[in-house]
Amino acid sequence: MSRTVIIGANHAGIAAANTLLDNYPDQEVVLVDRNTNLSYLGCGTALWVGRQIEDYHGLFYTKKEDFEAKGAKIYMETSVNDIDYAGKKVHCHPLTGGDDFTLEYDHLLLTTGSTPISPNVPGRDLDGIHFLKLFQDGQDVDKEMSKPEVQTVAVIGAGYIGVEVAEAAKRRGKKVLVFDAAPTCLANYYDPEFSSMMEENLKEHDLELHFGKLVSEYKGNANGRVNQVVTKEGETYDVDLVINAIGFRPNNDLGKDHLDLFANGAYKVDRHQATSDPAVYAAGDCATIYSNALDGDTYIALASNAVRSGIVAGHNIGGTALEAIGVQGSNGISIFGLNLVSTGLSVESAAKFGVDVAYTDFEDLQKPAFMKVNDKVKIRIVYEKSSRRVVGAQLASKADVSMAIHMFSLAIQEHVTIDKLSLLDIFFLPHFNQPYNYITMAALGAK
Repeated sequence: MSRTVIIGANHAGIAAANTLLDNYPDQEVVLVDRNTNLSYLGCGTALWVGRQIEDYHGLFYTKKEDFEAKGAKIYMETSVNDIDYAGKKVHCHPLTGGDDFTLEYDHLLLTTGSTPISPNVPGRDLDGIHFLKLFQDGQDVDKEMSKPEVQTVAVIGAGYIGVEVAEAAKRRGKKVLVFDAAPTCLANYYDPEFSSMMEENLKEHDLELHFGKLVSEYKGNANGRVNQVVTKEGETYDVDLVINAIGFRPNNDLGKDHLDLFANGAYKVDRHQATSDPAVYAAGDCATIYSNALDGDTYIALASNAVRSGIVAGHNIGGTALEAIGVQGSNGISIFGLNLVSTGLSVESAAKFGVDVAYTDFEDLQKPAFMKVNDKVKIRIVYEKSSRRVVGAQLASKADVSMAIHMFSLAIQEHVTIDKLSLLDIFFLPHFNQPYNYITMAALGAK
């Protein structure tokens, strides 16, 4: 038997464990996690906090007993104090009491995820300042939302999590202030022509937006609870609750002094999820991932990427050489009925990465004008100037056009050119689309 120790029992760790347990009977699998629960779908936190769903139990898609039934050993509420990489030993400490213990391994898989970024400003430790990462964080925020004295909520960061929890707070009847140092929301995923649509959507639902504003201090009352947010410009805003959502950094504490790291501190892995130590693999938010849009390694913290990288790691540890096909960073968001989806590079992100691109836009009704139920669709396709390969796409509509982004994801993966896309065989039926489909029209408009 070969023993694999997996540190971190969320998306990447679970995917790897299932891969090993289901396909490799010679593998002994041990999972270690400091949390009380596993497999939490954090992307559903805002839905629950905003009461768009009533029962949070469905946000857990597996449980400890499932793995134990397959023969795995699981140590929950257990922290890893140290790893002896030379001796292949993991030193563990039970958080609920008991003696420390050591686990020997043949292979080690680090799936320790990411940690929320805490702004290093005065007042950061005041009561009433929260993050949204773990299930317990969601519970804490939900309790705060239930307090009648909590009337004004400040959300710091207007990325996906920030915008989603801002909607949740508004649905709970709160006054919501959203702050971000960037000039608009969702800046990491969309160009201004699309992020501005979400900005207008938030304004229409009476959210107070403070973009281009950097929070420089939190102030508190005599009881040590936050009651004001102060910006770098010296503006002061009265608040009852603060939710920090300014981003995440890879959790590399266990391997940063031993393994090769990416620019942001993530573990550098190859297409097999192997690190610079032959016995150690890494997957999920703590590791790099290969981008087909960039044709190189990058960092994209998404649950979907974590699952795929966990599967790849599991097979390679089990003995099947499997190379990751790469990702595009496909994503989506739905706020107050407005749906935005994107994949690959935006025009702005391409410039940051030094990729010379052009783009083509198109906007029209989704279906023929005679259809009573109809919505506008806005699309942008981004392509590299030299090769004309598609490297990104963005869509926005009140209709659900999300499935189209999967086609663009495949196009980026397979290096499809904008010219080939322009004559793609797309069916027409009034129930679904127009005879001159918005994808076709956008592609035909490319220079």
